[in-house]
Amino acid sequence: MNDKQLQELIDKQAIREVLSRYCRALDRMDKNMAYAVWHEQGTAHYLDLYEGSGRGFVDWVWEAHAAMERHSHQINNLLITINGDKAQSEAYVTVALWTCKDQQGQQQEIIARSRYLDQWSYQQGRWAIDQRTHVLDMQTTHPLIRGEVNNQSTRDRNDASYQLFQDN
Repeated sequence: MNDKQLQELIDKQAIREVLSRYCRALDRMDKNMAYAVWHEQGTAHYLDLYEGSGRGFVDWVWEAHAAMERHSHQINNLLITINGDKAQSEAYVTVALWTCKDQQGQQQEIIARSRYLDQWSYQQGRWAIDQRTHVLDMQTTHPLIRGEVNNQSTRDRNDASYQLFQDN
């Protein structure tokens, strides 16, 4: 393996970690961590939902997620290409959302399967998104039949993961 190949692997891993932190940020409601996914001038295009800055998207999605009881985001099937200080990625995303109880005490579960089509750049010592296009592939909504919820899973810094990673 030559130095260029090694650097490409390092860069791809750094991008994977940014995407993982994004999911963690949303699920733990850690706004500063979510902001860090985008460069300051980064944009977000969530077709039919949101169009604007990356930071503005975080603010928008915060309100939507605050109205939910729980949510869980996963990244899968990640393809990344690196070209110097620029990169592109396609990440398959699954999001599960639990609504809060309505007036009749009912809840819904929303499952969305989407893709993030991201354009990245390496600036000021870090990889972050310059432009994201979100493509919704399919979504289902159905009545929630609750199972167990572990009390160590919280939407804040009390979550067990913050103790594990010492507030990272």
